[in-house]
Amino acid sequence: MQTVLSIAGFDPSSGAGVPADLMVFAAHGLFGTSAITSLTVQSTVGVRASEPVSPEILRQTLDCLHSDLPPAGVKVGMLGTAGIVATVAEYLEKLRTLSDNIPVVVDPVIRSSSGRELLDSSGVRLLRDRLLPLASWVTPNLDELSLLAGAPVSGPEEVVAAARALQLQYPRLTVVATGGHLERPDDLLLVPGREPQWLRGERIESNSTHGTGCAFSSALLSRLVMGDDPLVAATKAKEYVAEGIRRAAPLGDGNGPLDLLWPLR
Repeated sequence: MQTVLSIAGFDPSSGAGVPADLMVFAAHGLFGTSAITSLTVQSTVGVRASEPVSPEILRQTLDCLHSDLPPAGVKVGMLGTAGIVATVAEYLEKLRTLSDNIPVVVDPVIRSSSGRELLDSSGVRLLRDRLLPLASWVTPNLDELSLLAGAPVSGPEEVVAAARALQLQYPRLTVVATGGHLERPDDLLLVPGREPQWLRGERIESNSTHGTGCAFSSALLSRLVMGDDPLVAATKAKEYVAEGIRRAAPLGDGNGPLDLLWPLR
């Protein structure tokens, strides 16, 4: 059994962040470990507060896990502060000296779906300057893509242009721009050296959509560790999330969680 690592925030409602990532890894037959970057106060209704862990505790956690359970892949989610971004970048730099083939998927969590800021401006700058050059994949939604590429994004043509602009900055980076906010929820896959490919989606009427970005990035990492090529990995991850929405039982008073363990049922 291969080990995969989630570096992300803790969602006590288990719809997103580390608890969700671990369920996604388990659903794909992988053993998940985790390094928590921030404690949050949230439910299906939204995020009320967050408290970052100290960079030193995070550094110790990453070193401790790596010495005993080195990962075959890494998913990076919510980071919260510039100090945490720097600590994660230091870890990934060490990881790259050991192997340049370990997939690192960054889900650039900058704001919650309820609008709360989850990464400050200095953290976003460090994300661009130090973290993305070490990543192999990035999975922004349209708002995150616009912020990272420095270009407005609303329709499909702008998605392609912004993804190309982002890849020009990071030539080794594969971009999956998730299009849940488009009229038709198609995702754009841009692999270095290839033409853009649209992954067709369908609008599923459901309130069980909390943590879709977390689930997609973790499922994508899982498929890459399992040996899928980029198109298959992204397609399978999208199908996994869609089925998780379809099978979800309604929970909570807001946007409830997906059924992340559906492949095991």
